[in-house]
Amino acid sequence: MIETQTHQKLKIAVVTEAFLPQVNGVTNSVLRLLEYCKSQGHEVLIIAPESEGAPTRYLDYKIKHVPSISMKKLIPMGVPRKFLEPLLEGFSPDVIHLASPIFLGHYVARIAKRMGIPTVSVYQTDIAGFARHYGLTIAHNTLKKWISRIHQATDLTLAPSKWASRDLELSGVRNVRIWKRGVDLVKFDPSRRDDSLRTSIKNGNDKFIVGYVGRLANEKRIDDLAILDAQPHIQLVIVGEGPAESRLRRELPNALFVGYQSGIDLARYVASFDIFVHTGKHETFCQAIQEALASGVPVIGPDSGGPVDLIDHGVTGLLVDTADPHTLLDAVETLRLHSSFDLMQLAARKAVEHRTWDYINAQLMVHYRDAITGDTKFRELVA
Repeated sequence: MIETQTHQKLKIAVVTEAFLPQVNGVTNSVLRLLEYCKSQGHEVLIIAPESEGAPTRYLDYKIKHVPSISMKKLIPMGVPRKFLEPLLEGFSPDVIHLASPIFLGHYVARIAKRMGIPTVSVYQTDIAGFARHYGLTIAHNTLKKWISRIHQATDLTLAPSKWASRDLELSGVRNVRIWKRGVDLVKFDPSRRDDSLRTSIKNGNDKFIVGYVGRLANEKRIDDLAILDAQPHIQLVIVGEGPAESRLRRELPNALFVGYQSGIDLARYVASFDIFVHTGKHETFCQAIQEALASGVPVIGPDSGGPVDLIDHGVTGLLVDTADPHTLLDAVETLRLHSSFDLMQLAARKAVEHRTWDYINAQLMVHYRDAITGDTKFRELVA
């Protein structure tokens, strides 16, 4: 049993490389953390990159912005500023949370070490892997060493999957623990399946609906879905937006592109898929897979990275080499014709039904308190 109410309230500085109005996996995790902290009465200071339309407060928590820059084809990153040290000294946090730290996070980690403030870093984005995918070999090697150095400088590093944990340890990072992500089990639910939406997607034809949800970017390898798009009995649905959209529309001419979706609209699409397919090989976790499982939708994902922890092969979906077109098509056909497909749908939901954000963030508080007391030995919590 994870206790959340009996401990004293904490003062937490949350330093994040991404925040509103930018919406991505890092932002989503930080927002859920802030909501949990508010419900538990913890005091929080947020430090985030500035951008047009960025809020100055969230849930009445103050947000202090720093300038941001964009590396070639990668996500914007916060730029350190000297005012951060007196800011943190004035706030006097019990612990500093570093969300997907890069330049900003590394700077704050060094400040924290001088000030004697414990730090918990969250490894969430495989920036080095993205660089390698784009052929930026020098950038990949440099970023790999940089990310390792950042996490070595923190008291505790939280990785979202066993693959990510091993990757960090091979890079020389110690004191790594697994901390997964929560999922909104109310929003993402099998009851969101919408027959009228499915009829609209099929456009009067009896087709098997295969869906993808995520950013439309080269590193996601969405063009690997071309083999499915070419099948007359399969309707491919692409949910999301991004820089590769125009190219993907040309390469997947039969796919239905529905753009960015959020809230209940997104949940309706996901629950209305027959199966969900994700092709990204650089996922440290893959929240979209977890949301599909919560919606009772079996998943096909790459047999590498974070999806390996999320998909129970043969029970909630299949782990395959999604870059091999024939293997991918065979996997889809295997699920489409599976005699116990309905049981697989039930198993998908059951696999994640305990993983609420409250449960996951209660685990995070355990990690915080261990960092504060200096107890950074390996600890495995049920996730």
